[in-house]
Amino acid sequence: MIYKYLAIAFLATASMTGSAAAQTATATATSATTHKEGEWRASKLAGVDVYNEANEKIGDIHDVILDRSGKVANVILGVGGVLGLGEHYVAVAFDKLKWVDQPVTSTTASTTSPPANAPATTSAPDSTTRTTTGAATTTTTTTTTSASTRWYPDHAVYNATKDELKAMPEFKY
Repeated sequence: MIYKYLAIAFLATASMTGSAAAQTATATATSATTHKEGEWRASKLAGVDVYNEANEKIGDIHDVILDRSGKVANVILGVGGVLGLGEHYVAVAFDKLKWVDQPVTSTTASTTSPPANAPATTSAPDSTTRTTTGAATTTTTTTTTSASTRWYPDHAVYNATKDELKAMPEFKY
């Protein structure tokens, strides 16, 4: 009979200790740090396209180099090549890149004449707007993705041409 009371006391003590540990774990979990806007995962930067000021793709990010203190020293850009073959790698200072969260907007123009009864402006269901002026048609496509849901920017801008990047000294691993 005394064993019955000891067993009950032991179980009661164990359950109180377990709930206290669970409360401590919950308090620790709620005070954890989370992703903040403007912070990016370095692993997601690899592969981000790099454009010049004329919206021409000049390469993509191949790697991110950190110094001993953990600060980004350089970004390695891959220029040229096909499927990674013949690609030229160059080191560019992180602060020389302009990071952009919005996608690149492309504008194309054609010189076809619209039919005589065509409306001046039409809107297609795929969010493409076509504006007809005289004999030229301009098509602008814009895609919007929330930057706060991604852990990386849409693209980077670097003030150089593809040829200027290829002429830079090659980065060796």
